[in-house]
Amino acid sequence: MAMASPAAQAADPSVTVGDDAGSRERAFEAAASEFGVPRTVLEAVSYAQTRWDFNPGHSSSGGYGPMHLVDADLGSAAEGKGLGDAPAADAAAPVADTLGRAAGLTGLDEAALRTDELANIRGGAALLAATQQRLGLPTGTDTKAGDWYAAVADASGSAQEDVAAAFADDTYSVIASGASRRTVDGKDVSLLPSAATPQKGQLDRLGLTKKANSAQTDCPPGLDCDWVPAPYKDLGGGDYGNHDLASRPVSPKITNIVIHNTEASWNTTLKLVTDPTYLAWNYSLRSSDGRIAQHLEPKDVGWHAGNWYVNSHSIGLEHEGFAATGAQWFSEPMYRSSARLVRYLATKYDIPLDMQHVFGHDQIPGVTPANVAGMHWDPGPYWNWEHYFQLLGAPLQSHGVDGAQDLVRILPGFDDNLQTVTSCTTAGQPCQPQGTNFVYLRTAPSETAPLVNDIGRKSSGAPSTTSVSDIGARAQTGLTFAVADRQGDWTAIWFNGVKGWFHNPASDPTAIAVGGQYVVPKAGLARVPVYGRAYPEASAYPAGIPVQSLAPLQYQFTAGQRYAVGDLTVPTNYYRATTYSATTPNDHVDVVGQDRYYQVSLGHRFAFVRAADVDVVTAK
Repeated sequence: MAMASPAAQAADPSVTVGDDAGSRERAFEAAASEFGVPRTVLEAVSYAQTRWDFNPGHSSSGGYGPMHLVDADLGSAAEGKGLGDAPAADAAAPVADTLGRAAGLTGLDEAALRTDELANIRGGAALLAATQQRLGLPTGTDTKAGDWYAAVADASGSAQEDVAAAFADDTYSVIASGASRRTVDGKDVSLLPSAATPQKGQLDRLGLTKKANSAQTDCPPGLDCDWVPAPYKDLGGGDYGNHDLASRPVSPKITNIVIHNTEASWNTTLKLVTDPTYLAWNYSLRSSDGRIAQHLEPKDVGWHAGNWYVNSHSIGLEHEGFAATGAQWFSEPMYRSSARLVRYLATKYDIPLDMQHVFGHDQIPGVTPANVAGMHWDPGPYWNWEHYFQLLGAPLQSHGVDGAQDLVRILPGFDDNLQTVTSCTTAGQPCQPQGTNFVYLRTAPSETAPLVNDIGRKSSGAPSTTSVSDIGARAQTGLTFAVADRQGDWTAIWFNGVKGWFHNPASDPTAIAVGGQYVVPKAGLARVPVYGRAYPEASAYPAGIPVQSLAPLQYQFTAGQRYAVGDLTVPTNYYRATTYSATTPNDHVDVVGQDRYYQVSLGHRFAFVRAADVDVVTAK
């Protein structure tokens, strides 16, 4: 959403995690031994909660450390602070005080559990062991990992059986596959893959609620999903809010899923989406635990993308958090819930799992040249697209083609891709280093060359900047671009009408060669217009429905350039919905045209070109 520039939350300077990269590994080993928990189980639970990161209390429920110990008092205070009454669905979910329980079990001070690496992991191990003992199950580092299924499910913090089971299944998938990474605070942790047979029959011992999602929700089993409806209300004077009625996916078709972040806390997010004078989107996801609130029926159109054409074809997911703060809000439980929801929606509505159909708000084009500069930039440079698509089961590393020359996909990694970003908390000042999801593009193959300009953002031609909100020179992870040139360790791509150079050494590549297609102007055309929407030709509009203008954007797609194709089957339509009443003549009508468009990877944002203006070429 990026409703406003964030007042980013500074990292807690009191966090002490040790100075050497191996300290977290040793902390897991020591805590597992002390409390009689198999180390594989302890590490896998931590990975499923935080991917072993130590973030100082993100979100409204205040989860701390690699074990995500939750301070219920902090969560309750954060939920109610200055916000009035919470919506009923939000108030109904008590926060599990795992921090307080860990303090009681270990005798450690809560401050230490929040800020000390070993203390936090000891607290998590103590909780697992206590649950195992309470259930009358064996403890000890030599017990089988599969015998801890119920204790792992309990570590989810959920009182719902299907949600707890989903968390346990995720944890055991980590045990089976193994994992290895350097955390955001510089710790090297690895877990070798091992065989484990989860004893799922243990789940009944927890006495959890067998809650079924409301019939109104469009969510899969295993997700904590509540119905928090957005109001469709006549505000008088021809105004109404906060979404539009439609008959999707029949008309218009649902083709996309948009990833946003809220730039607000959970409670503020729910207050906004239930305000008839504000805007609505389809789902909100909570940072602390991945809990989901659904606001719209799939058939209706939310107002979330800043582009009516995209709105009419998309489902919008808002993720609690602030884009400039990154990992403090984009938690592992939220990533996993979001990915599980998106997999379900993509299957149900036949949406391809790629970055041309599941994309960020920052990738959506403006509808006219005047709109481009004001388009949003969330979820921002710290959303981990590579990890997200791994969770979706559609890794961005797939479809690489050895020896291909024409197209590359940007894949610099995330955790170790520490690009310079500024102005997260103070204008012009460097942001706290953390993994990023892009590489910078320069005007020449040199680190000292200026960043390329995005003419839509800066008509003066001035170079883009490193400001956290400036996407003008960022080639984003997962996007495919047409190669324009190569020189030594540098590769140039066509980007918003110019050549953009990025460092791409063969010894440590930041992009992979892929197959696919690209478009070039038809012979004889010096320039091809690019558009922010794919509206029908004038003759398609029936009497009583005004023809919608289709203004070309300011970017120059000229002869000699080429752009990667994202979709050759773009719907050509305009869904007219301008009044409150669904029975108004010539309103709530889908106007479908015969003209054809292709979606292309123009820059950080995609765009549309008319099929009649270009030739499609299979890449070599």
